[in-house]
Amino acid sequence: MTAGAPALGSVTRRARTQALQARALRIVGWTLLAVLVLVPALWVLFLAPTTGKLATSFGSAVHDPKDFLITVLNGVTAAALYFVVASGFTLIFGLMRVVNMAHGAFFLFGGYVALRLQRDLVGQGAGFGLTSAQVNMTNWLVPAIVATLLIAAMGLAMQQVFLRWNQGQELRQALITIAISIILADQMLAHFGGIAEDIAWPRNFDTFTNVHVSGVIYTTTRLVILGIAIGIGLLLWVWLKRTRTGMVIRAGVDDRAMVSALGINIQLTFAIAFIVGSALAGLGGVIGGSFASLAPGVDANWLLYSLVVVIIGGMGSLGGAAIGALLLGFTSNFSAAYLPANYTYYSIIFTFVLVAFVLAVRPLGLFGRPA
Repeated sequence: MTAGAPALGSVTRRARTQALQARALRIVGWTLLAVLVLVPALWVLFLAPTTGKLATSFGSAVHDPKDFLITVLNGVTAAALYFVVASGFTLIFGLMRVVNMAHGAFFLFGGYVALRLQRDLVGQGAGFGLTSAQVNMTNWLVPAIVATLLIAAMGLAMQQVFLRWNQGQELRQALITIAISIILADQMLAHFGGIAEDIAWPRNFDTFTNVHVSGVIYTTTRLVILGIAIGIGLLLWVWLKRTRTGMVIRAGVDDRAMVSALGINIQLTFAIAFIVGSALAGLGGVIGGSFASLAPGVDANWLLYSLVVVIIGGMGSLGGAAIGALLLGFTSNFSAAYLPANYTYYSIIFTFVLVAFVLAVRPLGLFGRPA
């Protein structure tokens, strides 16, 4: 025992030193991340000039708080849509470790299905006597529900037919989902064309709302998207935190082998996760098609957004998805609005600067945990 004491003490000192080094690195990393957030905030709030070569397209927030508030609302509402789509992606990625590269294709296909159904409803007079100019809630809600359920079924079929037999083989699963996304993209181009189209909002939403702050009149549709995202977030939180299935999913994120050893049907859990994740992609496609437009290439954009959100927030974390979506929404909107007017096309770079800093500080994401 005496001979071994020095060795044990050396190991203890080494472990303590490593812990202190890791803590110091975390402090440095969080400091750099704070600087990354603080410097742009100072630029936007106090330093951005309103004239000259460095003048921004919106001007300084000090001189125009109304434009600042509009940018904040734009960032929050964009983040809401990012969250709806990315929460399904992080659920599948976090539990099953499947990088579903067909997630963007599910998004776009869900939007196209809703678009076609909506036009069929209006064209056949199924909208309770309303004309195409009088699209009501039914003409939007029914296609949204049908498209969401269809994409959920497609996701389940893909998981059961192609992915269930390749668990643990991440590269093979990624290649399979890439192949499926390419097939879907090709078929969508053939059947829906290459012209950008959008889903019509209910006429009650296609208005403006006075937010009673600085005289801002804001589009109601964006506020509706925010409300939908908050509702989905609350439902997911209750499901994951207060139900047995949700607890199994959270346990599976931490230790899949342990969950299987307890006799829990992990395959059923995987199937449920894929259904919910795919359904959220389909619903996101309906909302995104109503918010912006549907066109070839949109699927790749939304797959990238989902990846960025998950990388920032950490896979398997619902709160991480919300924070990641907010950071992405604020970064993209504020950089586009408050960069010097001649350099706004560099705004996309700041998104990847954010990703790089987060990975440097927290390689698993802000709220990620080891598999």
